Amino acid sequence: MGVCAASILALGSGMTANAQPNTATSRADTLMLDMNQAYRSGDKKKLSQLLPQLKGHALEPWAAYWELKARLDEATPAEVDSFIQRYAGSYQEDRLRNDWLLLLGQRRDWAGFAAEHPQFRMGDDREVRCYALQIEQQQAPKNSANNQRIAQEVKTNWLAQRDADDGCSNAAARLFEAKALTADDIWLKARLATESNRSRAVSDAVAIVAPDSLSLVSELFASPIKFLATKQIAIRKTRKEIIVLALIRLAASDSDGAAQMMDSKWGVQLTSEERNWVWGLIGKQTATRIGRVPGSDALAFYAKVSKDSDLNDDMLGWKVRAALRAGSQPNWRLVLSSINTMTPAERNDPTWVYWKARALMALPTDKNATPAGMSAQRAEALALLQSIASGQGFYEQLALEELGQRISVPARPAPLTSAEKEAARVHPGLNRAAYAIAIGLRSEGVREWNYSTNLAQPGGMPEREVLAAAQFACDRQIWDRCINTSERSKVEIDYEQRFPMPFHDAVLKRAKAIDLDPAFVYGLIRQESRFVMDARSGVGASGLMQVMPATAKETARRLGMTGFTASQITDRDTNIAIGTGYLKMVLDDMSGSIAMAAAGYNAGPGRPRVWRGKTGDPALEAAIWAENVPFSETRDYVKKVLSNTTNYAAIITGKPQSLKARLGSIGPRDLTLPEPDKTLP
Repeated sequence: MGVCAASILALGSGMTANAQPNTATSRADTLMLDMNQAYRSGDKKKLSQLLPQLKGHALEPWAAYWELKARLDEATPAEVDSFIQRYAGSYQEDRLRNDWLLLLGQRRDWAGFAAEHPQFRMGDDREVRCYALQIEQQQAPKNSANNQRIAQEVKTNWLAQRDADDGCSNAAARLFEAKALTADDIWLKARLATESNRSRAVSDAVAIVAPDSLSLVSELFASPIKFLATKQIAIRKTRKEIIVLALIRLAASDSDGAAQMMDSKWGVQLTSEERNWVWGLIGKQTATRIGRVPGSDALAFYAKVSKDSDLNDDMLGWKVRAALRAGSQPNWRLVLSSINTMTPAERNDPTWVYWKARALMALPTDKNATPAGMSAQRAEALALLQSIASGQGFYEQLALEELGQRISVPARPAPLTSAEKEAARVHPGLNRAAYAIAIGLRSEGVREWNYSTNLAQPGGMPEREVLAAAQFACDRQIWDRCINTSERSKVEIDYEQRFPMPFHDAVLKRAKAIDLDPAFVYGLIRQESRFVMDARSGVGASGLMQVMPATAKETARRLGMTGFTASQITDRDTNIAIGTGYLKMVLDDMSGSIAMAAAGYNAGPGRPRVWRGKTGDPALEAAIWAENVPFSETRDYVKKVLSNTTNYAAIITGKPQSLKARLGSIGPRDLTLPEPDKTLP
């Protein structure tokens, strides 16, 4: 990926400008990779042996970080301070500071923590923030207003942590003791952790508010149905909340069973708020079972909720989704009321801004309203659409079309100046990141790149610096950093950076040969791999189009590719041939629906066949169908692929495009068409 640099400019220990790997440094690069492997395997002895050999290497800060991080729990403050001074201003300095702060917090070394924390630049670690807030609370324990502010921030961070952690759990416990957090706050954490199947986080929360009930947590996690069947009465607050946790646990796997338990036994014993929460969760779980039960069943469960404000944003979001697919027409009143009940932050998400605007436009106004009042409802809808309308995103594009416009390529910003390009070219963090990625340390390179562009200074790089950094990556064909960095600019938008078309001839030739829209291919590759040829997912998908080994083998067989082996999947042309061939098979199997094909490519073709509904179900706007995809990853994937596709079509054709026209509608399979290919991998 890298080219031999004419010179390497030293900017300090291991820091370089325009540093690229070359043949003269290949042995040292191999040592870097060996050291990274030693770090991953926890080989402290090997790390200490290799470190001196990497002095002066472009990635020396990484080598020094790995060596010290591996033994941080036994390092002295002087060693940490020496590292921080030596690599001042680098990502590795702040990364080690982050690790050190966590260790100081775990040790309850509040003096050491307080001394180091002000220098922490990233500021993106919730656990570190909770430790800092705990110190602040300890310094002014009797300040009620201050306690409430601190408690709210701790609560926000704690609830956002999926896994158990020491910092926020400990801070929450101290604030509960100080009566700044309530029992309801602690039980809320236990509920959310139960729904996410995080038993340790549940236990940590219950230990704060009801330590005598910890054994019950283990029991209800082992078998919620047995737990609920063997318990009879829920009188006290703690007992009721434990029953709620068991019902949450049951609803995650058997929403119908949880509903029966509520109707036959537990509903009458719970408080109104507890009942509403459980029914809201049952409604949500039922709404995600698209194609297995009618959406109206979900709404029937939601109808048992007496007060929507007792539900969280996730439950309300699924209530909106169920209301959108309620029948031949969405239940717009439920859509509107549910969105209005969400927290302000959630209501401002483009998803709900768009659907609220649609609801306002669809609903009739009060018959007794004045003409001015009638126009006010439409004016509110138009204002909502205008607040998000742009070419940058699924709902942003749909909002633009609701306003009568189409998606087109914006004018390029002013060209980067020589000075702007040079500032990026000599930036130590960008160079180190590019070097790391080039020799195979992609994870480390990506983290340092993101730190340099997003976190090294408050608010991240200014827009022109962002464009220059993105261009630095584009010129070096580091396409994922090119795209992700370019996406950070909000005003000056460069489509050549944001929607690049590497391997142009190979992609267009293959797409044309199999009658596949090249814009769809590019839209999908951009989301799958960001054009990283050696990309590999956590489940084993490989290459530009992220093809699974078994899928690649079967697709190669169907395409008549003789002699195919798994090692060929990361070859560019082979990956494009197999990926586009498979995409074409899925698209044809989905009756030409690109929304369903995108979902099938991501989650397997069997799932969208179920999600399209059963015979007799009404056809849906494809936007409604996409929003109801049960898996959050696939739902986000489908919307991004379709948005990407629309932008690539505008670039390739040079003409304004319509996302709505590409979406169409989706309903049950036409029984006059051939049966779906159930053997499609």
